[in-house]
Amino acid sequence: MKKILVPSLIALAVSALASVAQAQTAPAAPESSLSFNAGVVTDYRYRGISQSRLKPAVQGGVDYADKSGFYVGAWGSSIKWIKDAGGDAPIELDLYGGYKGAVGDVAYDVGFLRYQYSGNKLEVSPNTNEIYGAVTYGMFTAKYSHATSNLFGFADSKKSGYLDLSATVDLGEGYSLVPHVGRQTVKGVNNSDFSYTDYALTLGKDLGNGLSASAAVIGTNAKTDAYVSPSDKQLGKSTVVLGLKYAF
Repeated sequence: MKKILVPSLIALAVSALASVAQAQTAPAAPESSLSFNAGVVTDYRYRGISQSRLKPAVQGGVDYADKSGFYVGAWGSSIKWIKDAGGDAPIELDLYGGYKGAVGDVAYDVGFLRYQYSGNKLEVSPNTNEIYGAVTYGMFTAKYSHATSNLFGFADSKKSGYLDLSATVDLGEGYSLVPHVGRQTVKGVNNSDFSYTDYALTLGKDLGNGLSASAAVIGTNAKTDAYVSPSDKQLGKSTVVLGLKYAF
């Protein structure tokens, strides 16, 4: 009996240890999540152009990510450019949805984004629809956004596009560095002067407990008479933008 019992106990112990090791190394199953964020920036820059007339802006959003890879969300910010253009919409609301997945080491993201400026009262509606696709390999990401409507109030600007190239460098101890360059092309016979290239270099710091801070050097080569405020402020000029964000 002893000769049979001892090997059996050893086999059971080895089997149990193997099961524990397998459970510890198995990847966790994806989970659905609902998250919120709120923040403030010293200037709301979008694709290099100030949306808040070089003034601070308050921002916030909500995101739902399903374990299947599908996601939806909404994000808003205070703005001034609609009023500067003769309209009346102090808020930008972005509504979006898409799918994230991976093929080998390459992650991808495809989706739809609606920029909504309710009650804007502009002659050409600034409300904009875009489809987008992005691929990420390691620290590098390339994304292209394609307008299926007129772009931000430019007449006859359907099929305008924006190419975004960036990298995320982990500096350790909660610091990250993100270099970026983008190219906005505005379609239309009378819109060529509004196409431009933008660039940014953003230093981020995770402060813990959902709080993060950022400092970004941002600029464009937009023509001086293309993006200006009623007081002739250059909305695409180089600047430093500071931000503070809380995610929960």
